Amino acid sequence: MHIGDLAPDFKLPDQEGHERTLSTMLLNGPVVLFFYPAAMTKGCTKESCHFRDLASEFSALGGQRLGISMDSVDKQAEFTTKNSLDYPLLADVTGAVAKEYGVKRGLDLLKVKRSTFVIGQDQRVVDVITSEVNMNAHADRALEALRTLKR
Repeated sequence: MHIGDLAPDFKLPDQEGHERTLSTMLLNGPVVLFFYPAAMTKGCTKESCHFRDLASEFSALGGQRLGISMDSVDKQAEFTTKNSLDYPLLADVTGAVAKEYGVKRGLDLLKVKRSTFVIGQDQRVVDVITSEVNMNAHADRALEALRTLKR
């Protein structure tokens, strides 16, 4: 996936088991879709909590945060509760969506490449963030991309 590409639509359950689709969420504003390797791990917790801590900034720019991993609905629910996350976490258990977005790894050890896609309401990718080591870069750069959409 590259800037300007049409983001694939999908339907996945969130941490409460409710089905979510990208196309429906985009009706309410741009979506910041971030793939993370595994719930309850140190790096993924840091990244997810940074997205949580910047809630008001995302809200001010109309951006909707949406996390996705290959963890189960139950694991996503546990992760949400433990870290007081205030946005949906989607369970892509088979990795089908990760594969469509080009972030599924060949080996299931880390499952997906840590990647964030900022998607405009036209379903076009506005930015792609792929840092594997800087957990804060994803939310920070996503906010920058949302600011460019507001101009």
